Amino acid sequence: MIEAALPVLEASAGRAFLLFTTLRALRRAHELLRSPSVFRFSCKGQDRAAELLSRFRTLGNAVLLGSQSFWEGVDVRGEALSVVVIDKLPFAPPDDPVLAARIESIRAQGGNPFTELQLPQAVLQLKQAPGA
Repeated sequence: MIEAALPVLEASAGRAFLLFTTLRALRRAHELLRSPSVFRFSCKGQDRAAELLSRFRTLGNAVLLGSQSFWEGVDVRGEALSVVVIDKLPFAPPDDPVLAARIESIRAQGGNPFTELQLPQAVLQLKQAPGA
């Protein structure tokens, strides 16, 4: 994903969010992007979200790497944010105990957990990420 995103980041002069579904993927991307670059990279976990967003808005050409907390409720107006790149579809991990219980409940009622629960949740989260 990083290899594919680099030309987009260059074309947009930064001004991008790279959103990840797992902290592991975010950390790996941060490692790959540490090499000298024309962009300033901020990463969730280095600072609090409010500080990262403030710095992102001020710099004007930054790239912010974020995880779950940046997928919804984040508003960046103006030219500071032009691109949102998402690493993969945001399906909840299958080993989540709450998700597993909900899936089992839907199955017990004769339903389809994928179409009734997992897909609608992923679609909603995917719509919220770019502010749709």
